[in-house]
Amino acid sequence: MLANYGYKDGSGEFFITIDTDKCDGCGKCVHSCPAKVLEMVTDESDPFREIPVVAVSEEHRKKIKYSCSPCKGATCKTTQKTALPCVKSCEPVAIVHSW
Repeated sequence: MLANYGYKDGSGEFFITIDTDKCDGCGKCVHSCPAKVLEMVTDESDPFREIPVVAVSEEHRKKIKYSCSPCKGATCKTTQKTALPCVKSCEPVAIVHSW
């Protein structure tokens, strides 16, 4: 399942999408995020899943554009998306940023 965290406003769409089916619960992305945007949670939508999945913390969901800006940089291009610490540390490629 794809979990989208973020928002859309007049300046663009700012979402982090996490593929919970791909997330293996390792937590490397949580430790690599300098802004502490990510956290490990129990996947409430799948009662049979025994391992936690990554999610954007409630505190950062409505300000993700600003929380992630130090990593995104002012001139982030599509080819630079893989250079983000959370994306780079995610071996199963479960995290995608929309901007």
